[in-house]
Amino acid sequence: MSRSLNSELLSELRARPLEGHDDLEVAVGLARLIHDELEKFGTGGGQELTEQEIRETLVALRAVIKRIGVPFDLPFRDYGTFKGHWIRNNCANSYQARRDMLNDLFDPLHDRLIELETRSLSSVLAQPISPRPVTGWARIDEEVAELRRHFQAAQTEQDYRNVGNDCVTITEALSRQVYDPQVHCREGEAEPPVANTKQRIERYVEDAIPGSGNASLRKLARAAIEFAQRVKHTATSTRRDAGIAADTVILLVNILRRLDEAP
Repeated sequence: MSRSLNSELLSELRARPLEGHDDLEVAVGLARLIHDELEKFGTGGGQELTEQEIRETLVALRAVIKRIGVPFDLPFRDYGTFKGHWIRNNCANSYQARRDMLNDLFDPLHDRLIELETRSLSSVLAQPISPRPVTGWARIDEEVAELRRHFQAAQTEQDYRNVGNDCVTITEALSRQVYDPQVHCREGEAEPPVANTKQRIERYVEDAIPGSGNASLRKLARAAIEFAQRVKHTATSTRRDAGIAADTVILLVNILRRLDEAP
């Protein structure tokens, strides 16, 4: 039974992740599909995808794995250039040599994707209780999605610091989103800069929940911001540190979004 390729879906994948499917899940499937198709073509098994379809699929795979931060490159872009590559590399008379060539190219990618999948199952960031999959604050939703991708791929201390940097970027986006100088500036005050996230977000919380009941929530917001800054600037940040910072900031996003709703 031949495969039917959805070109519109591939086009969407090149631009952005598919709704309801994370890039890692998609990358695993695309990598296996392409490997199998090229092996069949290179070993006399025919081809289920056309020249144009294999080209589009390869382009989509490159886009997806770039978003999740996995290095990968192929010295060809379709069936024809694959054949030229195996001829140049003395594989013209051996199916096994072509299989070995593809394994050398694809196995490191398969292994890395499996490692990331395994890690994601055991180290997933917090999900909000809210039934909404996103907040509706477009800039912040984009930054949170980027944070999740970066955390999933993070392996080194530098990667974990970068997760902290993502968290700080999100707090600044929140500061820009929730603070309205027409509402939150007191008489005689100058508007604090966007980077002064603690002052701006605490004032937003104070005005959203009048009275002494906002003190604990302001303290929570302050702690989330301070921990994100710590992970960003600590040279020895760990995956646990990065995960705590990311979880806390994601929950802060959803708490502030809930405050933005009518009581």
